[in-house]
Amino acid sequence: MRWSWRIGRVAGIDIYVHITFLMLLAWVGISHYALRGSVEDVVDGLGFTCTLFAIITMHELGHALTARRFGVVTRDILLLPIGGVARMERLPEQPLHEMLVALAGPAVNLVLAGLLYLFLIGTGQWVNLLEEPSWVRLSFLNKLFWANLILATFNLIPAFPMDGGRVLRAFLAIWMDHVRATDIAAYIGQAIAFVLGPIGMVVNPMLLFIALFVILGAEYEREMARRRYSLAGIPVQELMIRDVCTLHPDDSLEQAMQRLRQSFQRDFPVIDADHVIGLLTRDRLLAALARWGMQTPIRDVMHTRFRTARPEELAEEVLADLDESDPQMVLVINEQGRLVGVLTPQNLIEYQRTQEALRKFHQGKG
Repeated sequence: MRWSWRIGRVAGIDIYVHITFLMLLAWVGISHYALRGSVEDVVDGLGFTCTLFAIITMHELGHALTARRFGVVTRDILLLPIGGVARMERLPEQPLHEMLVALAGPAVNLVLAGLLYLFLIGTGQWVNLLEEPSWVRLSFLNKLFWANLILATFNLIPAFPMDGGRVLRAFLAIWMDHVRATDIAAYIGQAIAFVLGPIGMVVNPMLLFIALFVILGAEYEREMARRRYSLAGIPVQELMIRDVCTLHPDDSLEQAMQRLRQSFQRDFPVIDADHVIGLLTRDRLLAALARWGMQTPIRDVMHTRFRTARPEELAEEVLADLDESDPQMVLVINEQGRLVGVLTPQNLIEYQRTQEALRKFHQGKG
């Protein structure tokens, strides 16, 4: 995953931290040191922040493990300065299942808050934040109690794609098609974000970042909903490009450059004895030209790891993470191991546009 590193694996799910998380830790350290110039304050602030993100990881695992009960695989969990994201291969098929998956995260926070409350009450340490409105003076466990309560409550705001927005989308999907439900939930979420943004500039800058996440995330989810709708039940062989220009591993970069100029392709499968052994992308070609020159053989610079698919596989599953893959081309190979076509983001977009136009036509007739 770009700009992130893996910090662990829980229940078979990789946990990643984005590099921007270091910016959050730096901000926490500087802001706590500025209070009293105390290193102890810095340690306390960083310790609480890391514990909070451990709780956020548990929140995301709640989503992931509930989704697993409904047959949905979670590829990984990514921790960002504004929270976490459980990246699932697909959505649950039934709206009720999606609703339960969305509620599982806040449920984890409520359970943790309940356990902390019982312990704090039992040991006489619980402090009502409404009666003692000083976060700094709260004990570590009291801070964790209120943090879990705030996380659960905040995530249930119906601002799609937050948990509450996903619950709203799942409820709407009971009565209408998934694309329409996503559109309505996204519009509501973006409207809430436009309210949160100005409030964040006055109260807490973090709200501004969350508002931006909601606005961009809602738009991304709308695009993904349209993609899933257009690709539902469609096999790869109906989308793939069949007329593919290929290269041989002994060809030179000069020959590859000629092919690049003479065709619309940016990436070229490399074939040897009727079998695919590599993939030469435009970016890899240009970088190799600048470093080694025109006579370098393709076998020395080609990608040897690439994505493949069978013609009968469902396009929705194959293209689930194509936008983030490198190279951005899927090589379609038949049972004999021979190349029969390729899939790229470009022909996917063209197919989506066609299906979207047809959907609008049918809606207009209805």
